[in-house]
Amino acid sequence: MNQAYEKLTKCVASIRERTDFKPELALILGSGLGDYAQEIDVRATVDYKDIEGFPQSTVAGHKGRFIFGYVKEVPVVIMQGRVHYYEGYSMTDVVLPTRVMGMLGAKILILTNAAGGVNENYHPGDFMLLKDHISTFVPSPLIGANLDEIGTRFPDMSHVYDEELRGIVRNTAKELDISLQEGVYVQFTGPAYETPGEIRMCRTLGGDAVGMSTACEAMAARHMGLRICGISCITNLAAGMSDVPLNHKEVQEVADRVAVQFKQLVTEIIGKMGA
Repeated sequence: MNQAYEKLTKCVASIRERTDFKPELALILGSGLGDYAQEIDVRATVDYKDIEGFPQSTVAGHKGRFIFGYVKEVPVVIMQGRVHYYEGYSMTDVVLPTRVMGMLGAKILILTNAAGGVNENYHPGDFMLLKDHISTFVPSPLIGANLDEIGTRFPDMSHVYDEELRGIVRNTAKELDISLQEGVYVQFTGPAYETPGEIRMCRTLGGDAVGMSTACEAMAARHMGLRICGISCITNLAAGMSDVPLNHKEVQEVADRVAVQFKQLVTEIIGKMGA
């Protein structure tokens, strides 16, 4: 058996020793958005540290656990704290949680993140619906022996972000009177913020927002056949676009400021996606 797949099956078995809850939808919470998990109908909690071989989240604000429960009667698993490539993990380990949630039963994945605005029309506090991504600047999570048990060797990435799910987000945001941008997300390795030159490059390539997660998780989920939706919270203007030095505290403060709208949007779209 492929070593990576064997590790996945052990993680799934370890979780199943603690809960038999079967989710239909998976949600990954980005920086500053983690407290959403406390507001759902929780049925089980599993800490990453209690899962055999599972990578541990080390970033401030990322609690490091799976929450299983219901949002508007939809069975969900929420990843409260993701792991990042810049924490020193292999890309296989970075996307391991995403794959585990798919193996637990999730068919839809909602990815959220805090991102820097590259598009000059964006402002801190905006939400951006991902219509595409650029992942060229990080290693592909599909490098290495293919996991034949969960996906094909050469998966199509023409439509990573499901158009029907994007339509649900658009319509729901309009109903809630929440302003919604749409754009292309660019993933860098981090942990340093990008330079002004790199941001100019992103803009030239067609990027609208930058961050240090998400694209790799979307690739792994698409490889498994999951339907994917991505939403960025624009927490700051990227390097060279303002005179304010970039820092993680600002990211969390802006995410906290728009948390109420974020929770409303996510709750409503989950209800509609699971209908």
